[in-house]
Amino acid sequence: MTSLQLEQTPQQISQPKPSLLKRIWRFIKKNPAGVAGMILVLLSISAALFSQWIAPFDPSKASLTSRLAPPSWADDTGESVFFLGADQVGRDLFSRIIYGAKISLMVGFFGVLISLVIGTILGLVAGYFGKWLDDFIMRVADIQLAFPFILFAIVIMSVLGTGIWKIIIILGLTYWVGFARLIRGEVISLKEQEYIHAAKAIGGTTFTIIRKHILPNVMSSILVLGTMYIAEFILLEASLTFLGLGVDPTIPSWGGMLADSRNYVTTAWWTATFPGIAIMLTVLGFNLLGDWLRDKFDPNMKL
Repeated sequence: MTSLQLEQTPQQISQPKPSLLKRIWRFIKKNPAGVAGMILVLLSISAALFSQWIAPFDPSKASLTSRLAPPSWADDTGESVFFLGADQVGRDLFSRIIYGAKISLMVGFFGVLISLVIGTILGLVAGYFGKWLDDFIMRVADIQLAFPFILFAIVIMSVLGTGIWKIIIILGLTYWVGFARLIRGEVISLKEQEYIHAAKAIGGTTFTIIRKHILPNVMSSILVLGTMYIAEFILLEASLTFLGLGVDPTIPSWGGMLADSRNYVTTAWWTATFPGIAIMLTVLGFNLLGDWLRDKFDPNMKL
């Protein structure tokens, strides 16, 4: 150690740490897109969790006297009491959008959870054991990818009927392929590392090696892909509901609101605009959050 380094070290140690507000501000300046994504996601989750306290009206209560009432801030007569207007049967649009967040996030989170569990297990098995297990699982994945999801979902929902849990199960049983292929590739690389060979040499069981040494190293990739899939599942749920094959029409959902507003786009623009904005902002939030997580955890992005 040089004399210059010895002189600088006490000064560096004595420097006061930046305050919490300064650290938060530095983080925001360094990751503006990630922070924006986190804010949008937190707003959506808050709306879903606290909808019964946030919504000013009952989302299912109709009033024909308020049919297609404009937003209160755009009403020249001053008679409208609805912040974002009312739909074709006089239901408060703002309340329905808040309650619709619960449906969209439920489909996103539970659909990803199912596909994540199936894909993670099959990806670990295919990547670690290889040989005929790998060939079999990957051929099943190729067959799954050969079917377009929308057509597959339309056929299944036409036969089984509509329902939120049916959408979740279909999404989960369809999108496991993405997790399986991603994890398989990483496991094939990880199992050749020296610490894995060392764990085998000291008598580590297959289950212990996968649980303690391989699974923790693929969790970041699982988290990033899961965040991206939540956004995709929200769009898919809205698309199926818009086509009449998703959530029951009596349940407030963003796709259902878009479907109901098809005949009123030119006469009551707010009935389609605000549900569309809700979908756009929620999907944008998860995509921005996923991009930030990828940049943070993917070592290739730091080169």
